[in-house]
Amino acid sequence: MDKKLLDILVCPVSGAAVSLADAETLSQMNARIDAGNARYVDESSVTEPLDAALVTADRATAYRVDDGIPVMLPERGIDLSAGA
Repeated sequence: MDKKLLDILVCPVSGAAVSLADAETLSQMNARIDAGNARYVDESSVTEPLDAALVTADRATAYRVDDGIPVMLPERGIDLSAGA
């Protein structure tokens, strides 16, 4: 992901800074998705594995990055409170 874009992106809900998820975080998130335990903020299930994601500074929410495009919609935030 372009560094300039990453520098200006923030969580659309909290305004918190975001950073690219590291490999370990992605692995943990994808394990939760595979187990059916990952939910979007709107309570719908996350069904597609993540190739990349942006994580808020407080590590409470992640946003998927699909084909290099961040999906920064409030209802599409992935709740990390159950651990990721």
